[in-house]
Amino acid sequence: MSDFFIAQLSDLHIKAGGKLSYRRVDTLSALQRAVATLNQLSPRPDVVVITGDLVDFGRAEEYATLKQALADLLMPFYLMPGNHDERNALRAAFEDHDYLRQQPEFVQWVIDDYPVRLIGLDSTVPGQPHGELCQPRLDWLDATLRQQPQRPTVVMLHHPPFDSGISHMDRQKLRNDDALARVIERHPQVERVLCGHLHRSIQRRFAGTLACVCPGSSHQVALDLRPNAPSQFMLEPPAFLLHHWSEAGGMVTHTGAIGRYDGPYPFFDEHGLID
Repeated sequence: MSDFFIAQLSDLHIKAGGKLSYRRVDTLSALQRAVATLNQLSPRPDVVVITGDLVDFGRAEEYATLKQALADLLMPFYLMPGNHDERNALRAAFEDHDYLRQQPEFVQWVIDDYPVRLIGLDSTVPGQPHGELCQPRLDWLDATLRQQPQRPTVVMLHHPPFDSGISHMDRQKLRNDDALARVIERHPQVERVLCGHLHRSIQRRFAGTLACVCPGSSHQVALDLRPNAPSQFMLEPPAFLLHHWSEAGGMVTHTGAIGRYDGPYPFFDEHGLID
C-alpha cells in the first residue's frame, strides 16, 4: 500500500440521556455528523484515531452511548483516554478492543498492522486536568520505538506537549513535555505527535518532528491569546484532521470541516475562467 489515510477526531465529550454539555452543546449529534462526514470521504480513511476526552465524566452510560455512535463508522477506530475519561470504564465498554489492555495499568498501545505504525500514549492523571508521563510510560515508548526504527510512526496522546498561548489551557498541558521530547528526538521515524485537548487546530515543531492538535468535534476553545484570558468556548465549525502518508511524499496533514456545506463548485466553465 503506497497511500495510507489516518483520520483524527478528538474531544468528543459524549454525555448520555440526551444531555447537553455546558447546557448548550449537543456533543452526540456532533459526533454523529463527524461519523457521517468521515464515511463519505473519498478516498475513505483507512483508520480513525480519537485522541481523548471521549466522554464527559467517565461514566459507563456515556461510554455505552459513545460505542453505539461509533458503531456506524465504516473503518477501524482506535481510542485514547483524556482527562475526562476513566480507564476501567473505557476498557469495560469496549471489551472487543483488545489493544486497550496491552498494558495492565495504563491505556497505552501499539498497532503494527498498517504502513504507518500507530502508538497511543496515556497522558492522564486521574482526577486532574493536566497531563503527565511517568518514567514507566516513557520507558515503554522508548522501547517500543526502538523495536522498528525504520517504520514511519505516529505517536498520539491527549495533552499537547507545548504552550499554545491560550493561558487557561496551558495550565492543563503535559507537565513533563521535556521528558517526552528527549524520547521523541531519539527516533527520527516519528512523523507526527498527534494530540487533542485544546479544541483548536494548532501545530508546532517539537523534538525534530511536528506536533498537531486536532480541533474539537463539536465546540472549540476560544482563540484568546491575552494573558489570563477567561476559560471560554465557541460554537465555531467543528473539524477533523486527515493525515495522508505515502512512500513518495511522507506525511501531509489536512484540516477538514465536519458537516455539509455548499459546493463543490468549479473554478472554471467550459469557456475558461468564470467572471
